[in-house]
Amino acid sequence: MLRRTLLALARSERMKGLTSTMPVSSGVVARFVAGESAADAVRVAAELSGDGLQVSLDHLGEDTRTREQAEETVEAYGDVLRRLGNAGLTRDTEVSVKLSAIGQALSGGRGDGDRIALDNARRVCRAARNVGTTVTLDMEDHTTTDATLDVLADLRLDFPETGAVLQSHLRRTEGDCKNLAHAGSRVRLCKGAYKEPDSVAYQDRVDVDRSYVRCLKVLMNGAGHPMVATHDPRLIRIAGVLADRADRASDSFEYQMLYGVRPDEQLRLSAAGSFVRVYVPYGDQWYGYLVRRLAERPANVAFFARSLLSRG
Repeated sequence: MLRRTLLALARSERMKGLTSTMPVSSGVVARFVAGESAADAVRVAAELSGDGLQVSLDHLGEDTRTREQAEETVEAYGDVLRRLGNAGLTRDTEVSVKLSAIGQALSGGRGDGDRIALDNARRVCRAARNVGTTVTLDMEDHTTTDATLDVLADLRLDFPETGAVLQSHLRRTEGDCKNLAHAGSRVRLCKGAYKEPDSVAYQDRVDVDRSYVRCLKVLMNGAGHPMVATHDPRLIRIAGVLADRADRASDSFEYQMLYGVRPDEQLRLSAAGSFVRVYVPYGDQWYGYLVRRLAERPANVAFFARSLLSRG
C-alpha cells in the first residue's frame, strides 16, 4: 500500500511542486542524485572513482515529447562526456541512456520515434567512443523491449561495446539472455521497476528472484560481460558462487548498485576485489526518480520526511 501511494506521489504535480523547492543539495536529494549539472555529475564520478568504484551516469530529463527536447538530451550527454574526458575519468565512467529520452516516443508514423532514437543514440555512442568510454541502453517497460533490442542490434554494428539492460521480471528475459550472452556483449541484469501485466511478467517476488538466478546462470556461463544489478544480499552471494563455478576472473563481470543505496556494501565488494559500478543520476528533473527510490525502500520515507521538516 505504501509503495503504491509513493508511486502515485511520483505523478502528483502538487507534491512535485512542494518537493522541488528543496535544494538539490539537501540531504534527501543529495543522497540519491549527484546534482543538477554536468559539473555535479563529474564531481561525484571523481569521488567514486577515487574510492575504487566504477560509474554509470544517467542524465535525468523531462519526458521527451519534441525533437528539441531529444536534441537537448543528446547535447547534455555530449557535454558530460567531454567533461569526463577532460577530467581523465573515462576509464572508470560510462553513461546510461534511455531511448525514450532521445526520441523513441516521438510520433510521426513509420517508426519515426525508433529512427530518431537510433540516430541520436549513434551520436551519443560516437561521443563516448571519442573520449574512450561506452554507453549502456537502459530498458523501459515491456512495450518497448523489442524496439530497444532492435536499436541495440543496429548500434552494435558500429559500436559493439554498447551495453544492454534486461529485466528478470519479464517472462521472456531468459531467452533474451541466451541471445545476448556472446563474446563482447555487456548485459546489465536487473529485476525491473515497471508495473507489468501478468501475461508478460512475473508478479510474485519469489518468481522474479528465481528468474533472476536462471538468467544470471545463462550470463555467467556465456562469453559476455555480466553486470549484476542488485542490492539483494542473497542474489549478490549467488552471483559470486556462479562466477566461481564459471571460473570467471574478477574483471570479467561486475556488480552494479544505485548511488546512495548500500554504499558500505559497494565499498566492501570493491575492497574484496570485485568490480563495482554505481549508477549515478543527475539533472534538474530528479523528482520522479527520487520518489521511485523511496517506493523501493519505504524505510527511506522517514529520512525524506525529516528533510522536508528541516528545510527552514
